[in-house]
Amino acid sequence: MSTSVNAGSRLDRLPIGPFHRRIMLLIGIGMFFDGFDIYIAGTVLSVTLKTGFSTLAQNAVFISATFVGMMLGSFGTGFLGDRYGRRFTYQFNLLLFGVASLAAAFSPNMAFLIACRFVMGVGLGAENVVGYSTMTEFVPARTRGKWLGFTTVCVVTGLPVALLVASVVVPQFGWRSMFVLGGVGALVVWYMRKSLPESPRWLEAVGRTAEAEALMQAIEKEAAQGQPLPPPAVTTPAPVAADLGTLFTAPLLSRMIVGAVCLITINTLLYGFVTWLPVFFVKQGLSIATSFGYSLLMALGAPIGSAIGALTADRWGRKPTIIGASLVTVALGILYPMISDPILLPAVGFALTVPIYVLVALLFGIYIPELFPTEVRLRASGIVNTLGRGATIVTPFLVVSLFETRGVAGVMALMIGLLVVQIITVWALGIEPRHRSLEELKAEESASPVLKEAS
Repeated sequence: MSTSVNAGSRLDRLPIGPFHRRIMLLIGIGMFFDGFDIYIAGTVLSVTLKTGFSTLAQNAVFISATFVGMMLGSFGTGFLGDRYGRRFTYQFNLLLFGVASLAAAFSPNMAFLIACRFVMGVGLGAENVVGYSTMTEFVPARTRGKWLGFTTVCVVTGLPVALLVASVVVPQFGWRSMFVLGGVGALVVWYMRKSLPESPRWLEAVGRTAEAEALMQAIEKEAAQGQPLPPPAVTTPAPVAADLGTLFTAPLLSRMIVGAVCLITINTLLYGFVTWLPVFFVKQGLSIATSFGYSLLMALGAPIGSAIGALTADRWGRKPTIIGASLVTVALGILYPMISDPILLPAVGFALTVPIYVLVALLFGIYIPELFPTEVRLRASGIVNTLGRGATIVTPFLVVSLFETRGVAGVMALMIGLLVVQIITVWALGIEPRHRSLEELKAEESASPVLKEAS
């Protein structure tokens, strides 16, 4: 007969200290290189096109291969992570995109580079899912929002850093150097992360209680630093069926709907507006140099917005922050197409970028992993991330069509419509995980009268 390790309550009562900072550092650095590698595409493709290494059509295939790879990575990592563990999965995907990035640096032609980018995409999509989910399972409930939000800051800092590094490195060493930097960085982190422990919550969930207990004792010894620890809360285990069908019955079905709507919305905002800003600026009559300058200025809103999300999620709650940031984005989205003044345009654009990245922190980093119990967390997160990434495949076609017929106002109308749907969905179906343990949220699912009726 198996005994309960009570890993969740024991982790939640630990004081924040060197153990948590080590976990944050090792996961955060890997997530930074995930962001860095995603964002180098724009700088690399402009150079390969100019030097004749690629054509415009090949550049489009390169971008599509990235997103298709990320879709497959998001989907596949959920099944790997719930079956073989968090540690195996985050090491495997980091190794995958690190090796593929180095291979890309030596591409003899564009077809080989596209193939490498597809493999990189698989690793990048996987890292995004497993990194946030792993952090969710280690951090105490009282500060979980802040720590997960700052993990997002690590990712989005890759955007301005990639732009700045490219402006210095590419003119001197060429576009291949960007893949070398991303690949070497990822492999260094892969080696450093070999010391990262498995999730005790996952070990207990899959019945490996002896391993979970031994690991918890080691973590408690490191976290206590010789001081007595407060007693853990006593919880009653609330088992959740680990089969895939669990996700598509009440109450998890409503959480899947929330996750899918939120990730489709935020991915469309990122890849239908933020990444198209240089094109919009040029079409509005700005020079290419001015366009990239404005884009870099607005890119600085990414870490600022994510940091605001990190600092407010535990204070205000997940639902109020998501709904509030969505409303601010809607208001600024209505205003933005009306601006033509060369000073006001980047200022309002920067102001618009900030709440978008508040949503990035809340949705990618904090809220989505909290929605699902440990037994199915990675699969559920992987599936809703796959749907969100899938939206990025059709987004460019919608954006081009709307921009040609209605201008920036048409593009913003699409974004505003999705944000309104997101606000209604989160308000009506969303849960509030602030200051609540993952086990408490899971027990709520097991006690759901809807679930009892369905069974």
